[in-house]
Amino acid sequence: MPDRRPTRSSRGPQSRGPQSYRPEPGTIPTQPGVYKFRDARGRVIYVGKAKNLRARLSSYFQDIAGLHQRTATMVTTAASVEWTVVATEVEALQLEYSWIKEFDPRFNVKYRDDKSYPWLAVTLSEEFPRVMVGRGAKRKGTRYFGPYSHAWAIRETVDLLLRVFPMRSCSNGVFKRSGQIGRPCLLGYIDKCSAPCVGNVTAEEHRRIVDDFCDFMGGNTASFVKRIEKQMYAASDELDFERAARLRDDLGALHRALEKQAVVFGDGTDADVIALAEDPLEVAVQIFYVRGGRIRGQRGWVADRVEEGETPELVEDFLLQLYAGESDSIPREVLVPALPPDVPTLEQLLSDLRGSKVRIRVPQRGDKRALQETVARNAGQSLALHKTKRASDLTTRNRALEEIQQSLELDEVPLRIECYDVSNLQGTEVVASMVVFEDGLARKSEYRRFVVKGVDGQNDVASMHEVITRRFRRLLDEQARSDAALPGDGAAPEGPMLVDPETGKPRKFAYAPGLVVVDGGPPQVAAAERALDELGIDDIPICGLAKRLEEVWLPGEEDPVILPRSSEGLYLLQRVRDEAHRFAITHHRSRRSKTMVESLLDEVPGLGEVRRKTLLKHFGSLKKLRAASVEDVAQVPGIGPRTAAAIKEAVERARAGRTAVSVDTATGEIQED
Repeated sequence: MPDRRPTRSSRGPQSRGPQSYRPEPGTIPTQPGVYKFRDARGRVIYVGKAKNLRARLSSYFQDIAGLHQRTATMVTTAASVEWTVVATEVEALQLEYSWIKEFDPRFNVKYRDDKSYPWLAVTLSEEFPRVMVGRGAKRKGTRYFGPYSHAWAIRETVDLLLRVFPMRSCSNGVFKRSGQIGRPCLLGYIDKCSAPCVGNVTAEEHRRIVDDFCDFMGGNTASFVKRIEKQMYAASDELDFERAARLRDDLGALHRALEKQAVVFGDGTDADVIALAEDPLEVAVQIFYVRGGRIRGQRGWVADRVEEGETPELVEDFLLQLYAGESDSIPREVLVPALPPDVPTLEQLLSDLRGSKVRIRVPQRGDKRALQETVARNAGQSLALHKTKRASDLTTRNRALEEIQQSLELDEVPLRIECYDVSNLQGTEVVASMVVFEDGLARKSEYRRFVVKGVDGQNDVASMHEVITRRFRRLLDEQARSDAALPGDGAAPEGPMLVDPETGKPRKFAYAPGLVVVDGGPPQVAAAERALDELGIDDIPICGLAKRLEEVWLPGEEDPVILPRSSEGLYLLQRVRDEAHRFAITHHRSRRSKTMVESLLDEVPGLGEVRRKTLLKHFGSLKKLRAASVEDVAQVPGIGPRTAAAIKEAVERARAGRTAVSVDTATGEIQED
């Protein structure tokens, strides 16, 4: 238990910033402990722990400009701070979890289920234990399996297993009613229950059935399969074919139940595999429960990032919330994407809760690494689905557009937003993308791709100027064509002519946006503004969204517009920017792959332009060409065995001579291996 002797508090009646309640120098102890920040009403808004309370708390009372935005918001909201000294770091972890659970502080990361997952529960504390599928909090005296993804899946499994393990599955009311009337329920008549309610089996015999069921669900499956096989063959030898047939059906039920649980580790490992998917505003967590080498269940959370912290800190917070107070669900091994800041302390806490050694590690290779990559993909999909659900909400979209209008001081709500991004690799194959969001939703039919040809080398500013110029020159051309097509009386149409009256096809650039967003900071914004000024367009607002600090830059402004991290407007701008980046990267990779193949094949004798294009069309990418054999290449029309051998020789020569590099798609940075 924590030592609560030296508890101190610094409190002020009305907070005027963190300096108003900063403790006096030397009053904060240097021992391990847990601290609480309270607001002016006395509510706990943040709970944290520290090895050294003085060093940790002092970091909150520096210049606000040097703090992270989420931390700065917290310390300015708070009106007092207090702390409790404990003996060890493990006690600090325990007390931190207890306080977070008790006070529910709004500035702590709180993982919430993206849905409610079902459990398979066996009520071992009852005289006649019952198996059931349920949700919600766990109860003492009950053994739980799972959680599982779908209730119907576990109900099917239980229905199969009741053939082999006929234990009680009815409610207390049905059980008592059957005992009173002296007749079992339907499950007792069809041999899916041993009917202890009417005395068909004793409590001890029913308990043995329950223990076998729990052993099977716990992973000890091989012994039951072998036992039933042995009984089936023995009944067949004794010419008891009815019993042999029944045991055969039981064996089939066991195999079908096992098929529903994928085998991932052949050594029977018990582990929880955890992965995270992050963005600046939210984090999604996925966990796969592996027991006996089989995936027993899966669970997911989504949380708002309301405090400063990288992946290790997020992992520590998640493990505390997942395992603290639940000793029966902690496995021997926990696989995480990044090690928490203080691994030994956290391992000791989990080991004390479990009663045996618990390891926390990052898988590096093999099946465990592959499974964690699968879990990471699930986390990414979960975050994307969460964002999609959030974006599809009409009220949320309207609020986001209104926030953008107010923050950027626009005359109208930007119903059509266009975002531009430039992608290149060391100044080669420079491309750009234009994505369109209408009413807060992606309009993929309006997406456009650009190949930048008027800029030499790596110059994102000049490339952005060229792309903006080309797009809005097309807009002016389409508007001029619309004016020329006006009726003879000169009456103007009610809206833009989005359909060509001559061809009947939609015009690609006829719709002016309500807001232009560029991926970048002041230089890119200035280039876009200069392009519009040169075209004589002054009624289309421009802004830029910088990646590093998510700052919104306006033309001619020295300081950026800072939108709150929880702002729906910022969230929408981020989605638009990220979509433009994705679209540009996809286009760039496609062109780079084709260019590399074409340049590689230039030196192959006897391979002209037509056959190069045929080869490129057949394989599609350099990666596939490398993987192909000489025989596969020779199957391409117009390419014989000798030419195929020359092509493979050129490919292998290029592979041997090239330097292995990796490209950071977020920054464009080249990283040599």
